[in-house]
Amino acid sequence: MCQIFVNTDPILYEARSRSVRIHGMVTSIRLENLFWNVLAGIAAEQGITTNRLIVTLYDEVMEVHGSVQNLASFLRVSCVRYLTLTPEAATRGVAGGISTSDPAPGGDGASVVAFPADRQVSAKS
Repeated sequence: MCQIFVNTDPILYEARSRSVRIHGMVTSIRLENLFWNVLAGIAAEQGITTNRLIVTLYDEVMEVHGSVQNLASFLRVSCVRYLTLTPEAATRGVAGGISTSDPAPGGDGASVVAFPADRQVSAKS
């Protein structure tokens, strides 16, 4: 089983920083390339840019919790939850080697976190 992990392309776990403008403030976010790939795939699926997706997720967590303790960690967890809640995403190639062709038209990012109740996974499971 370790060969699955050991043979991972090192580019996927190399961290990169990107600047994102959130409501006029520029912030730097450092994530591993795999997470940037997942975010880009989700954004393409929604028909929005990766930056717009990040702003949407930021706004949603601010609305619910009033603050974001660690944006990079929140984005990583969001990516993992997305892949966990939508296992077909892996077969579409969202996790690696993503294709940004054919994005969902008119997406506003709301469906990214608005999963049906029967697809919710509790933190206890």
